[in-house]
Amino acid sequence: MATNLQIDDNLIQKAVKLGGHKTKKAAVSKALIEYIQNLEQEKIITMFGTVDYDPEYDYKKQRSQG
Repeated sequence: MATNLQIDDNLIQKAVKLGGHKTKKAAVSKALIEYIQNLEQEKIITMFGTVDYDPEYDYKKQRSQG
């Protein structure tokens, strides 16, 4: 899917240089991948403290069965 974007040339050139990318497309693709990963991590973080654990669970016993 071809997309035309108006991106600040100074920003894209800096991203290409700092990231060691060969092309603008590579820099933008990497940025989008990292942006998506960051959003997914933030979503996971909101789940902390929401899981109820079984107080009877014995992780040491589980280890010894392996």
